[in-house]
Amino acid sequence: MSRRCQVTGVGPKSGNNISHAHNKTKRRFLPNLQKKRIWVQELNRFVTVKLSTRALRTISKNGTAELAKMIRNKEIKVR
Repeated sequence: MSRRCQVTGVGPKSGNNISHAHNKTKRRFLPNLQKKRIWVQELNRFVTVKLSTRALRTISKNGTAELAKMIRNKEIKVR
């Protein structure tokens, strides 16, 4: 499975490590992904999704209705 949030689509970014001598080497900034089991009231079941912590906060604030819509439209593949 790729390092990508299933809800927001956030993935790795690229940038540079910069040393004290100002030498630049390539590096990757990985998103803070968490595998969570969330109860979706609209589907009446638990769903396991790979989320960024930002998406997790948004879901806890706004509810799981948007997540249920994405699952119904097959935008998110769940286990």
